[in-house]
This record gives sequence, structure tokens and C-alpha cells, in this order.
Amino acid sequence: MLSALLSIDFNPGIRGILVVLVMFVFLIGGTYLIVGSNLGARLGFLVVAAALAGWMMCMSLVWVIYGIGLKGPEPKWKPNEPITIVRDGALLDRAEVLETPVNIDGLDPVAAAAKISETLIEDGWTLLDDADPARGKAVAASDEIIQIEAEEFAAGEYVSVAVYDKGGERYPKIGESLDFFAFKHKPRYSIVEVAPVLPQRVEPGRAPARVQIDTTKPHRYVVMIRDLGAHRRPGFLIGIGSGLIFFLLAWLLHRRETLLRENLALKSSAA
Repeated sequence: MLSALLSIDFNPGIRGILVVLVMFVFLIGGTYLIVGSNLGARLGFLVVAAALAGWMMCMSLVWVIYGIGLKGPEPKWKPNEPITIVRDGALLDRAEVLETPVNIDGLDPVAAAAKISETLIEDGWTLLDDADPARGKAVAASDEIIQIEAEEFAAGEYVSVAVYDKGGERYPKIGESLDFFAFKHKPRYSIVEVAPVLPQRVEPGRAPARVQIDTTKPHRYVVMIRDLGAHRRPGFLIGIGSGLIFFLLAWLLHRRETLLRENLALKSSAA
């Protein structure tokens, strides 16, 4: 029968689900069969259930500490509210990333982009290096926003020229080095500067031409905020639930043992 069940191979993953169910039944059921045959059906069930809940609690504690096991949503960049794509750099203050507007009247798009970059750096924004992994993640998230969500550009019609990062500090801290209790974070923002490119003629058999930025069109700015996700939440919730069940069953076992001792004491005194 087991081989017949495991011969089912239907995506997505029904074979894996069957394996887990069969192993769970044999592991827990076999343990209960052995313990129950010695302690009785009810007491054996309490002992096996308490052991399973305690093991689940310990396993969840390891999951939470090392960030493994059953995981929740991963950290990611998401569109900033209320404005995500700023098509005029002079209006970056409306996206709440600058306190004052940038005066770029009379400047060509290249000079305006340079002044906006200088203003962002003076305002505390960090210009990420091209080799920084954080830059690649921010660019990938902005590509999804531009191409899929906003449909601002199609692939190959723009290039990301700069990425700015700000915020994300942890608190509260004790001094500058001790941050063991710094469980809270300030909002972390990222701005990806996007420049339109000139259309290139593609010829079969030849290497693609080098990308050329269109200097007659203004740069766009994709503003994103960091979503920290909930990587350890499933393990944390499972640990709390298993812990409550474990302590409840342990209390029931303790109460049963106390009542049993009182009854045996009454019986011996009456005799």
C-alpha cells in the first residue's frame, strides 16, 4: 500500500505531501503505540502529545534563532506612497524625499540631473557604488515597477544610472556598539535614477550597439521604501503555540500525578 501511495507523481508536490503524512503517522503513531501499551491509552496520549509539543517548541526556537525552517515573506523593496515615479526632478520634495524643491529652471536635462544628484548627497543620501549588491537589488525592484506596474518604459528603453540610499537605522542602542536590543528600524528609502536611451538599430549577426543616453529627455526617479518582511514570524508563531500546548499538557500530567498520589494516600490510610 505504501509503495502504491508513493508511486503517485503529480505536480505540484503531492508525492512530497504524502511522504510527510505517512512518516508523521508512522513516527507519532508508532511512538503512541509503544507508550500507550505501557501507560494506557489516555496517559500515553498525554505523554506523546506533550513530547511532540515540546519538540516542536525547541525546533521553532532554532528556526527563529538561525532564520531557517518554515520562513515568512522575505525583505523587499516596494513602491513608495503617495508618489513612486517622479518624472520631474524639481518635484522630488512632493515624494517626501527632500525637504525643499530643487531649482533646475533653465538647465538642460544633463545639468539638471547633476544638480539633483548633488542635492540628494547634501541631504544625506548615499550614492551606492556599481559593485554594491544593494544597488543591484534596488535596480531589479525598480525594473519591475517601471516595466510591469507603471508601464513607464519597456526593457531596453532606459538605463539605471544611479541609486541613492537613506535611512534604515536600528534603535534603541546603548552607546554606539551595543545594539542587542535594537529591534526597531527607521524607514529605509531608495531612489533609482533612470535615464531614457536612444533607440538602437539591431542587425542580425552583429553585437548590440553601446547604450546611448538621450540627453534631450529628463531623468525619472523611482522612489521605493524597504519592506522588512516577516522572515521569522512562522517559526515564532509555531513556537508560541507549541509552547502553550506543551505547558498545558505538562500541567495536566502534573495534576493527574497529584490526584493519583492523594488517592493512593487516602486508600493506604483507610486500610
